[in-house]
Amino acid sequence: MTQIDHRQTRRDYSRGSLRRADLAADPFVQLGRWLAEAEDQPDATAMALATVNDHGQPSQRMVLLKHLDTRGLCWYSDTRSQKGRELAHNPRACLLFFWAPLERQIRLEGIVERLTEAEAEAYFRSRPPGSRLAAAASHQSAPIAGRDALEARLKAVQERHPDGDVPRPESWIGFRLVPETFEFWQGRDNRLHDRFRYHRDEAGWGLTRLMP
Repeated sequence: MTQIDHRQTRRDYSRGSLRRADLAADPFVQLGRWLAEAEDQPDATAMALATVNDHGQPSQRMVLLKHLDTRGLCWYSDTRSQKGRELAHNPRACLLFFWAPLERQIRLEGIVERLTEAEAEAYFRSRPPGSRLAAAASHQSAPIAGRDALEARLKAVQERHPDGDVPRPESWIGFRLVPETFEFWQGRDNRLHDRFRYHRDEAGWGLTRLMP
């Protein structure tokens, strides 16, 4: 067995700091600021989504933020996927943004709800034809014999819809995480990182500095 040892791997974090005075009172405003500052990074809108199955086993995967407002952060996927099934069982979830070049991350926890059919339909219609065809051809997370079988499914959908006007599958919907907490993390020298957590309270949002 090949052994890999990274115990001596080190990296210094020195790009910046984060003070309470730097933070907006509203975490959605602060999230918007950091997203804008990260927009030149590769896959700046990629989020790690963590869910839990009915046995308590967590799982993660990357999803893409498509839009957000003061209600929460939204993405689209298939209800038949592993994440879709797990969210149907337990709607509690966590999202994580990480921008390594900026030495920043944001972690959000909350409840996931479904977007309306109209919202899902509108976004599906805005997608490129190839993406719509792929969504219709794939039963997300289901086993398949091989790539050839997957491409055969795609070809069958193309033959049924030669004009490219593919209907949205009923299982393809939108999700929204409604945050209950936000945590903003800025890397610092000697692992003495800056961490701040927003949490909902009766007055709106409370803000607490956390030790690294």
